[in-house]
Amino acid sequence: MKLLADITPLRNQDFRRLWTTNIVTVIGAQLSVVAVPQQIFQITHSSGYVGLSGLFGLVPLIVFGLWGGALADVMDRRKLLLITSLGTGLTSVLFWVQALAGVNNVWLVFGLFAVQQGLFGVNQPTRSAIYPRLLPGHLLPAANSLNATVMQFGAIAGPVLAGTLIPVVGLSTLYLLDSIALLATLWAVWKLPEVPSSGDVRRAGLRTVADGFAYLTTQRILLASFAVDIIAMVFGMPRALFPELAHDTFGDPITGGTALGLLFAALSAGAVAGGIFSGWLSHLRRQGLAVVICIALWGVAMVGFGVAVGVTGHLLSTTVGLWIAVGCLAFGGAVDMFSATLRTTMLQQVATDEMRGRLQGVFTVVVAGGPRLGDVAHGFAAAALGTAVAAAGGGVLVVIGMVLAAVAFPAFVRYRVARAHAEIPAA
Repeated sequence: MKLLADITPLRNQDFRRLWTTNIVTVIGAQLSVVAVPQQIFQITHSSGYVGLSGLFGLVPLIVFGLWGGALADVMDRRKLLLITSLGTGLTSVLFWVQALAGVNNVWLVFGLFAVQQGLFGVNQPTRSAIYPRLLPGHLLPAANSLNATVMQFGAIAGPVLAGTLIPVVGLSTLYLLDSIALLATLWAVWKLPEVPSSGDVRRAGLRTVADGFAYLTTQRILLASFAVDIIAMVFGMPRALFPELAHDTFGDPITGGTALGLLFAALSAGAVAGGIFSGWLSHLRRQGLAVVICIALWGVAMVGFGVAVGVTGHLLSTTVGLWIAVGCLAFGGAVDMFSATLRTTMLQQVATDEMRGRLQGVFTVVVAGGPRLGDVAHGFAAAALGTAVAAAGGGVLVVIGMVLAAVAFPAFVRYRVARAHAEIPAA
């Protein structure tokens, strides 16, 4: 039974409310995750432009992720979540309006995407910094695994639903459904108790952000955890290739279809499977070593994905090639879920509460920004070398990177946690 997910954190009503409403919200968000690159590809017919969207998402994510982390250390975190959730919902409404009106301006899509990612940059570190105030420390690995599982479940349903709905109701409706789904999160956040700052800092400025970086330089374990995630996502995240692969390699129409939904859903399907059998994470002591191994396996999975893409239509039929590619992505999703859960737990337990928001801001920039850089890298690599070489070559670089990281950060590989964690008082 230790292999199965630990659901003890759900006994806390505040955590349970956030967790359950996230099912609806994540499905809605994933509709937009598919809709944005698909709309860009429909307008431009170019994976290069799809990859360029990563740059438009990365810059505001960095700026507002760092500032948002500082805000989470000086403001009531519940109030900050309410503001950013409402802003995200309004952005989704604007996405719907421009798509419904048929504007077909790629720069407008880029601009709205940048605003959305800026709001996400403030929202995510705030949300992550709340959980250690709601739950005792020894339940954090289980809580992070549950969060990752429900988010990835939504990330399966969302892309599959998107691939099904686009030919029926049109792309614009996906944005509208996303904005409606966000109402569930607004309700759950409204029901939270106040979560005021526990530190002495009362202003979120450059000095506050700099203090967070200064504190981070003293935490070598956390620095290493950020570095290995950057390697994994920049070199090994091929999602910018999915629209082109779905159309050119796996036979979808240009407007999108089943293959597109399967490719986007595969990583999340693997993550959900990993989450169901994540009970062992609560008992794992060698967390650093486990992270390195999981990320190396992620790289192997991306090599397999690239090879499957390369031989489809030559050695494999389109159907067989698609399912092998989906299988590789699913395996990568499972090991990535293990890695992400462990890295999140490390941050929540190593950082002090008065610094947790700022470090969660850095964490958000790394976790969400890495894939954005990966979008840019894979988009232009595919334009120059082809999709198969871009995907498989990135996986090889991830494996090499993990070997180098193990040599460069021996303390991270040796990192252990005690069997019994000290409890953090609930808010």
